Amino acid sequence: MLLFIPFLGAVHLFDWDEINFAECAREMLVTKNYLHLQMNFLPFWEKPPLFIWMSALSMKIFGVNEFAARLPNAICGIFTLLLIFNIGRKIFDEKLGLIWVLCYACSTLPHFYFKTGIIDPWFNLFIFAAIYYFALFTYKGLDFKKQQLKFAIYSALLLGLAILTKGPAAAIVLGICFILYMQVRLFKIKINIWHLLVFLFVSAVIGGAWFGLLILNGQAGIIQHFISYQVHLFNSEDSGHGGPFYYHFVVLLIGCFPASIFALSSFRNTETNPLQRHFKLWMILLFWVVLILFSIVETKIIHYSSLCYFPLTFFAAQNIYQLWQGQTKWSIWQSMLVLLIGGLFSALFIFLALAHVFKNDIVSANIINDNFALENFKSQVHWSGFEVLIGFILLISIVYSLFLVKKQRIKKAIVCLFVGNLISIQLTAIVMAPKIEAYTQAAAIEFFESNQNKNVYCLSLNYHSYAQYFYSQKMPPANRESLVTDWLLRGPNDKEVMVISKITSREDILKAYPDLIETGSKNGFVFYKRPVKAKGK
Repeated sequence: MLLFIPFLGAVHLFDWDEINFAECAREMLVTKNYLHLQMNFLPFWEKPPLFIWMSALSMKIFGVNEFAARLPNAICGIFTLLLIFNIGRKIFDEKLGLIWVLCYACSTLPHFYFKTGIIDPWFNLFIFAAIYYFALFTYKGLDFKKQQLKFAIYSALLLGLAILTKGPAAAIVLGICFILYMQVRLFKIKINIWHLLVFLFVSAVIGGAWFGLLILNGQAGIIQHFISYQVHLFNSEDSGHGGPFYYHFVVLLIGCFPASIFALSSFRNTETNPLQRHFKLWMILLFWVVLILFSIVETKIIHYSSLCYFPLTFFAAQNIYQLWQGQTKWSIWQSMLVLLIGGLFSALFIFLALAHVFKNDIVSANIINDNFALENFKSQVHWSGFEVLIGFILLISIVYSLFLVKKQRIKKAIVCLFVGNLISIQLTAIVMAPKIEAYTQAAAIEFFESNQNKNVYCLSLNYHSYAQYFYSQKMPPANRESLVTDWLLRGPNDKEVMVISKITSREDILKAYPDLIETGSKNGFVFYKRPVKAKGK
């Protein structure tokens, strides 16, 4: 709780994903329509509703705010650490469970995701737990034979919840892992066909519950749109989110620092216990299936490979466990990677903390070619000077941990490295994130908040955003024509239209929409107003 809950509401939600899901939850509360997801009070078919239900419940209790939007994932973080500790303790021992928690909680992206309002933490937790119980279901140890049906039902329930959270990708991942597992075992494993049928039935009932309700309510078209969207994500880049095949390899190596460095040494099989070998095989399959599958997918978004955090941190925990037991030795290349990747993070934190000091020099050097980014950088943001300590704390912990390695004090070195990284993550979320937001989107959020409770329309133009709905607290429109951008900007609008754009679109917008009046600009954003225009005028 101390790791994930404090300061959840210290910074506004970030476009797109955080605000997207929070707005769906807010509109769910406003309309009291808990079956159909909406965005801008129009059907939203990109995601199933389970996470939105969680967010809506949180907002019902704590109000429509950033804390409520992020609280479900903070709770997910608590459950995740408890789960991996108990799995580690059950299959290995308590020490490995604790090391696994250390690796997950103190690595950069795995920790940071529990402070966000995106869907993936719960989606990943449900899939991982489903695969864990499915791995037990396929294991034929004497202690497990009488529990096969129970494991199958647990796995099916969790898989169904994963499908209700983000869609059928959960079933695809588990299905591919199972097929590959059968191939590795040369199809020589025996599975009770009735237990497998129970698994398929339960997962279909739970995972298909929402889709079935849509059909019963005559909303089968939403399912068609949902499937089409999933296919689109796989076949083409979405909203400019493309990248090379190796994109997720780089993301995991750098983003999961420092666990990723230790994970590289743990792919070889050193286990003598049959259950441990069995579980590790499933973790290897899960890791490579997710990594390769989402490397093939054309849309490259950083959290698409986040399910890899579970097996990756497990591999890291295994390697650290062996280091602590003296079963393997710390390699020179591990020291080099710790210094390289950790040094990059330290340098980044120090640069961010000092960039404002050299702002005028950077601006005059013309090294920022994008006018919008340049105006962002010119934003007046207060820096106390102490922010630079974040980078130095991380750097000192890295250097000291390598010093301890040289002294063969491996256990203290690893704890120092991970705890130092944890401190830098926490300070970044508390201190750095609000300042980064002040550069990137604060002016836009202020604009939308200034129009709350006013009888106006709010609109972002020529750049995609959900913030205008959430932060202006938009209510269901009495006039459905107002949902059409062209009507707002050219038609006989019945209320003032408040418009925001990026500075790079200013000339094109004023030329295309002569009714707009520019009212100001700030930090790369331009603000406009369109007066009320009655019919025939």
